Amino acid sequence: MPDASRPLSHPKGLYILFVTEMWERFNYYGMRAVLILFMTKALLFSKVFAANLYGSYTGLIYLTPLLGGYIADRYWGNRRSIITGGIVMAIGELILFVSASLFHSYAPVSLLLFFCGLGFMISGNGFFKPNISSLVGQLYVDGDKRKDTAYTIFYMGINTGGALGPIICGLTGDTGNPADFKWAFLAGGISMVISVLVQVAFHHRYVKDPNGNVLGLIPEGAPVKLLQPLIVIIGLLLTTFLMIGLLYLDAEVVNYLSYLLLAAVLLIAVIIFRDKSLTLAEKQRIKLIFIISFFVIFFWAAFEQAGASLTFFADEQTNRQLGWQIPVWSIQLVSVFLLYGLYRLFRKAGRQLASAADHLLRNTVYGLLFLFLAGIVGVNAYFLLQHENVLSLHEIPPSLFLSLGSIYIVLFAPFFAWLWPRLGKYEPSAPVKMAIGLLLLSLGYLWIAFGVNAVAPGTKVSIIWITGMYALHSFGELCLSPIGLSLVNKLSPLKFSSLLMAVWFLATAAANKIAGVLSTLYPERGRTISFGGYIIRDAYDFFLLFVIMVGAAGVLLLLISKRLSAMAVARK
Repeated sequence: MPDASRPLSHPKGLYILFVTEMWERFNYYGMRAVLILFMTKALLFSKVFAANLYGSYTGLIYLTPLLGGYIADRYWGNRRSIITGGIVMAIGELILFVSASLFHSYAPVSLLLFFCGLGFMISGNGFFKPNISSLVGQLYVDGDKRKDTAYTIFYMGINTGGALGPIICGLTGDTGNPADFKWAFLAGGISMVISVLVQVAFHHRYVKDPNGNVLGLIPEGAPVKLLQPLIVIIGLLLTTFLMIGLLYLDAEVVNYLSYLLLAAVLLIAVIIFRDKSLTLAEKQRIKLIFIISFFVIFFWAAFEQAGASLTFFADEQTNRQLGWQIPVWSIQLVSVFLLYGLYRLFRKAGRQLASAADHLLRNTVYGLLFLFLAGIVGVNAYFLLQHENVLSLHEIPPSLFLSLGSIYIVLFAPFFAWLWPRLGKYEPSAPVKMAIGLLLLSLGYLWIAFGVNAVAPGTKVSIIWITGMYALHSFGELCLSPIGLSLVNKLSPLKFSSLLMAVWFLATAAANKIAGVLSTLYPERGRTISFGGYIIRDAYDFFLLFVIMVGAAGVLLLLISKRLSAMAVARK
């Protein structure tokens, strides 16, 4: 089919996947924003134990998609896996809500429910995460130029949810009163229910390939016995109980997860390189994927401090006082523009969803627009009834800072997408871009290290230091994450594409576990820590550790980038 005959607009299925993923990311990032605070302020875990448990949780979050993807490909199909995983995560959030409601009166029960809730979250994520993104590319024929734009739109959905989750969950749960954390978990659970409902209602109608075939259905030849509801429920419960056990074992008994991940990578390497059908060029490209994955560990281990040590820093050493007095008339003015935007969206939805076949989707969009309208009217009615002239904003909850990364991504992703092609022959190679990403991450830590240098313990520093650091970290992510993922997809031989994508996920899982371990080094007043001979006395020493670690990795990657680029284009 020639390009000229293809429609310029994207299929509606893309936006169904966009909304499904957005609400799931709202759930994950919103819960993640308050998790470390709930552990230390409600459950009264020590910072060291909480940080280590956080690393175990996020490490398993990125490990279980390997199992979920395998089951979806061979037995369940993408749609069933997405819906099942979403339901399990919603149950997990509900369990965490109950745990957060009981911690002050029934502490042992609350603790048990807390680990169970995390286990459900890990298990559900394993079935949800790997399956929805794989459907995006299947909406288009091979060679369709809209595919790259589609992934950009989908990536925006991820970060929209990543921005909204910490804001909503932070405002509802991180109020300074530990009893309110339950509302953050409830908000996450509601968002997960919305995600599941979108899939149930609209997948069969809109998530189709260019020939009109519904995507993500049960694979042909899948054993019927394994699809029976009772068998599925038993399998889910066993998987969830296994995740609870693995999480508890790593946090309380022995730190095995890092070794397990390393063993998995080595096993995959042995399986791949023992294949005699691989050409020398393919082996070179596979080696490149392993090398790049190694450097990715340094990036995410430092980047993922956001959920633990950097949240401690935002809570304890950042001056979050605003003292803003916002005039109510300015809120009313913004409301007028929002109402006009809603009117435009209402008209656009009516035009583009005018078909009788789209009546359910059209009415759903109308319903959502009405809810936004009710919210805007409600806020303005509140101020009128209270006779308020100003809105006072006193303090930012520490959890809200975790939304900054996604906000920066949404704002600056179009710039980076525009920048690389404009450089023409001067566009850096993929390894150089990734090295730049590491160096930007290191620069972010250098920025915040300057902010806390020579500051007395307990003194709070300006908000500019942490906001500037998150900006540099987001720029680094834009240079490394999409570039590295694309490189793995391009270089993987077809027969080993899944295994090599597993290497990427394993590297990310290992990085998240290491991030938790490194967060245990966060200095508390009066505590001096030695890490490999490096002495950490205060926040300056702690942040400088990441400047050195990530900066050294970035410089090394830059030095070998030419060699790596040659491996990528090897022909023999």
